[in-house]
Amino acid sequence: MRAYFAFILGICSISMGCAKEPELTQVEQNLRVNGHWIMEQDGKVMLNPQTSGLVKWRGGLLTLSDRSAHPSQRLRLRTITKDNALLSGPDFPMLLSEKLKSNCFAAYITDNPDLEALTVDPDDDRVFYVITEDGSYAEPMSEFCQQKYLNSGSTSFPKLLVRLELQADKIMLITHIRPIRFTVDMQIGDFPNDGIEAIAFGQARTLYLGVEKDSSKNARIFSLQMHREFWRSDEFAVVKKFTLKLPVFESGNHPINGMDYYQTSDGREFLLVAARNDEALWVVDLSGKKDTLILPIDFFAEIKHSTQGCEDYEAMDNASIEGVAVIDDKLWLINDPWKAVYLNNVKCVQNRTHYQMFAPLLFSLPIQTEWFD
Repeated sequence: MRAYFAFILGICSISMGCAKEPELTQVEQNLRVNGHWIMEQDGKVMLNPQTSGLVKWRGGLLTLSDRSAHPSQRLRLRTITKDNALLSGPDFPMLLSEKLKSNCFAAYITDNPDLEALTVDPDDDRVFYVITEDGSYAEPMSEFCQQKYLNSGSTSFPKLLVRLELQADKIMLITHIRPIRFTVDMQIGDFPNDGIEAIAFGQARTLYLGVEKDSSKNARIFSLQMHREFWRSDEFAVVKKFTLKLPVFESGNHPINGMDYYQTSDGREFLLVAARNDEALWVVDLSGKKDTLILPIDFFAEIKHSTQGCEDYEAMDNASIEGVAVIDDKLWLINDPWKAVYLNNVKCVQNRTHYQMFAPLLFSLPIQTEWFD
C-alpha cells in the first residue's frame, strides 16, 4: 500500500473561525479494507440502491436508499446480515401517517423524497430518524406553508428531519416531520444537493448532523438536542454550532457523507466520519481539543470466482462510502455506487456486471485504539 501524506491547510473551529497556519498530518500507510457484494436471497447482487445510510439494529444492519435509486429500493429500510452481506429481510416500507396527510411537507415526502442518513433512537429501537436533502424538484407548497417556513438558512425548500416508527405489520410509519434551520452566521449557503448527509446520536440525546459543505466549501458538523418535547412542535428545529477542529483544504470538494458515534473505554467521545470524495475516514474529537485525524483507505472488492490475475479481491478506483455504523469495536461501511465514476472500477470481468448494476459492497475494519491517542 502506498505511503500517504495529507496536507491540511488550516484547522476549522466551527464557532471560532479557522486557523491560518498550515499543518501536516502524516499517516504512514493506507488502511486496506476488503468489501463483500451485498446479495439478495436469490443470489443476485443488490440492484442500484444509491445507498445513503447504514445503522446498527438488533444485531444486524439496516440500510437506506435515496431518490435516485432503482424504484424497488426507494422508501424502505432493508436488513443486512453483516457476517455474510446478505439482504436477509425483512424489508420495512415507509408510509405516511394519517395525521400528516395535511402537513406542509406531505406531498414531498410521499413523492420519492431524497432521503439521506439514518439513525436509531437511543431509547427506543422501534424509532428511526432520516434526513431529506434535495427538495429543489418538489411541488411548490401552499402560500401559507411557504410563509411559515421562510428563511431556513440554507435552501428555499428546507431540509427535513423525519421520524419513523416501526409498526407490528412491519410498516415504518412516518409520524413526525420538522424542518431544519441554520442561522445566518453559520453561512451554510444554498446548495440543494449538498446538504445534511450524516446523522448520529451521542450522549444525552444529542443528535449530530454532518453537512457536506458550507458557503466556503468546508464540511461542517452541528448538533440538535432531541429532548422529550422535541416532536410537540412542527416549527423549525434550529441546529447549534460548537467547536471542532475539522480540516480545511486549499481546493476541491471534501464532503462528509456518513458518520457514527464512538466512545473510548476511558469515556472520550468521537465521531467516525466518511469523507467519500477522498476515500478516507475522519476521526473527529467531540471535545474540540484534538485535530481531526485523516485515515486514507484503499478499498478492495471481492471476486467470487477467481481467475489468474483476478484473485480474491481487486483494488477499486472509487468506493464512495455513504454509510458508517459502529458495532462494538468494529466499523462497518457501505458504499454509494456513484453513477458518474463507478464504472471506472471495472478491471476484472467477474465484477463487470456488478458495477454495471451499481451494486454496493459492505466493508468492515477493526477500530484501533491509536486513532484516538
